[in-house]
Amino acid sequence: MGLIKWDDQLSVKNLKIDSQHQALISMINDLHDSMMAGKSKDTMQKTIQGLVRYAVEHFSTEEQIFLQYGYPNAARHQQEHKKFIEKIEEFSKDFSTGKMGLSIQVMNFLSDWLKNHIMGFDQEYVPYLTGKE
Repeated sequence: MGLIKWDDQLSVKNLKIDSQHQALISMINDLHDSMMAGKSKDTMQKTIQGLVRYAVEHFSTEEQIFLQYGYPNAARHQQEHKKFIEKIEEFSKDFSTGKMGLSIQVMNFLSDWLKNHIMGFDQEYVPYLTGKE
């Protein structure tokens, strides 16, 4: 059982971005399930690294759409993306070196950040980008 359940409140009315958000949710839920099942550190590390790579890919997709349509709040949104990538890259490094373990607090951070980002920052661009993609 995962931490995040997709519902229409999370939709940004863009099929490509919604699909990527669903994939991120799935990855966070998979990581949570692995932690709860006591999976090996290697298994969890691969999931974390996949999450980092996919987050970078997803943010790049959003930012390309912002550029394509001249979204006026793109710079502020990109800063949020940058902060998140820095945070999960730091976590990935600390996890792989044994400096930090995977805990419910880390899982809550990941799920809360994603939900709050989608329902906050991402919802801000919905009126601007609706019908443009």
